[in-house]
Amino acid sequence: MSIFGRAPALLSAAGFLTMAAQVHAQGVPIARARQLTVSYNMDMTPSPDGRTAVLIRVVGGHEQLFAMNLDGSGEKQITHDAKMIHLINPDGTGAEAVTPSSQHTIHPSFTPDGKAILYCTDDDLRPPAKNESQIYSIDLATKQIKTLISGGVNTFPVMSPDGRKIAFRRIVGDMNSEVFVADSDGRNAKNLTNNWTFEGWPAWSPDGKTIAFAGNRNNAGYQIFLMNPDGSNVRLLAATEGRGTAPKWAPDGRTIYFTVCRSSQDYRGCEVMAATLEPPT
Repeated sequence: MSIFGRAPALLSAAGFLTMAAQVHAQGVPIARARQLTVSYNMDMTPSPDGRTAVLIRVVGGHEQLFAMNLDGSGEKQITHDAKMIHLINPDGTGAEAVTPSSQHTIHPSFTPDGKAILYCTDDDLRPPAKNESQIYSIDLATKQIKTLISGGVNTFPVMSPDGRKIAFRRIVGDMNSEVFVADSDGRNAKNLTNNWTFEGWPAWSPDGKTIAFAGNRNNAGYQIFLMNPDGSNVRLLAATEGRGTAPKWAPDGRTIYFTVCRSSQDYRGCEVMAATLEPPT
């Protein structure tokens, strides 16, 4: 038999070994998660200087913003009834609505230059059914709104540190959502995760070399994964139980904060967790 006759078998074996290695990497955690809070706490975002953070806490059945130090001390409630996207000082003063009252807006994120905010419209107006949700940008100086991504259910927009790409979640079926990336103007959307399960909640690392996201691909509830910006090299961040979502990077690019919600006979709530990556060797 010629070497040309054996090549397909060799290539198939190599492809199988590569796929097996990728699946193994997605099931092996690369860090440990530690719990930082106790109650209904969600979506913690560190400040740019890495000293404080803002998180969501459910108070009286309503989601409110709290500020605190990264060790959990010094917490202070800074909102009390805001329902639209607002700008607000870290001490809770100077609240200013930036999106029109005609829109049900959620999931805001600043562009890297701080001059605009990306956001989307609410996709849960008639739960449990999902309605269409568009992604917009609003210029903070002119208040001009641009539609960036439309058609279907598009949420959780966040811009890459270099301002060239937008990562977001798109629901593509009744039992499937994916992490997509598009150009900064919304064009050339591409599916990065391509998995039959639910994926979403993307977050760029400060250097733009990694995207953290949440998904339930390991049949262990939602967990946090990391991948390259092209969707390759998917790996599990930490072994957690419950529903892990909403990862956010610390400014140093090593610690990732995320929310884990659990429901059992003895415990029910959502907590902020943190996982610190080992420095490269």
